[in-house]
Amino acid sequence: MARCRQFHARYGSHAITVAVQRGRARDVELLVDGRQVGFIRERAGDVVMLAGVIVDDPPQFFHVRIEHLRQRSHGPICTALFGRTEQAMVQRTTP
Repeated sequence: MARCRQFHARYGSHAITVAVQRGRARDVELLVDGRQVGFIRERAGDVVMLAGVIVDDPPQFFHVRIEHLRQRSHGPICTALFGRTEQAMVQRTTP
């Protein structure tokens, strides 16, 4: 049975969420304010980078780095990258 882990960060008034669905492959979904802006299905890698954009004036481009995808002991770690600023994303518990 697949398990989902969610990570969350705020950038100004915007909510950024990363959902990592574990199974044979890892499905990684990137959402901004509840809307999907990125998706990748990773089968073998341990690190994934996704690019996203916050629709603002002007648009704000950012990246999310997910590490340790293949480790089952403590699971993935998520970091949001806004230019040269890194922000750790907090893991949220899901029911």
